[in-house]
Amino acid sequence: MIITVASIKGGAGKSSICQTLAVYLLQNFPEKSLLLVDADPQKTTAEWIQERNENEDLPGIPCVEQSGKIHGALQEHAKNYDFVLVDTGGADSTAMRSALAVSNAVLIPCRPKKRDLKAIWQMADTIETALLNNPKMKVLSVITQAPTLPSQGNRIASAKSVLDAAELNPLRHITCNRNAWDDSDENGCTVLEYEDKKAKDEANALYEEVMEVLNRD
Repeated sequence: MIITVASIKGGAGKSSICQTLAVYLLQNFPEKSLLLVDADPQKTTAEWIQERNENEDLPGIPCVEQSGKIHGALQEHAKNYDFVLVDTGGADSTAMRSALAVSNAVLIPCRPKKRDLKAIWQMADTIETALLNNPKMKVLSVITQAPTLPSQGNRIASAKSVLDAAELNPLRHITCNRNAWDDSDENGCTVLEYEDKKAKDEANALYEEVMEVLNRD
């Protein structure tokens, strides 16, 4: 299964979402093989993997860097790995469009902010084009870095409404703006391997829902 994490808006948390999904799969499906593909020119995930591999307390995750028209390489990787996770750059790139052409699923992170929600319509157009050539690709989106104050609940609900209107199928579960996402990243791990229980529970709930949706017929 090829799962691409994509957004044309930088800062939405693509790399964190992709890395944490990798660890979730590692923890919950230890019998399955997994490959991370960093297709972001900033090499955020590749650098994170390097930090992780230097930590003897953490299980390693294989990672390769790819750029440009990567669909052929992804299809070859999928022959050797059960899960291929693709972290794309925060732009409408050749690598992102190429990955979408062969992905089984795309996961689109979006912050509940006005600028991010404006950009989501361009992302929706990109997804619509990708579906013409890859109609079986499942499309999911997730609200990330949401405010934790209960009074901000309307902002989250409004953001989900925009994603729903754009036909990007927002998930029920979200991630909140917690320091643990950044703090854990600096150590080469994720919130699933960190001390913040709230962040860990949110991540587990999110990825359980992702896998539930992906496993539906």
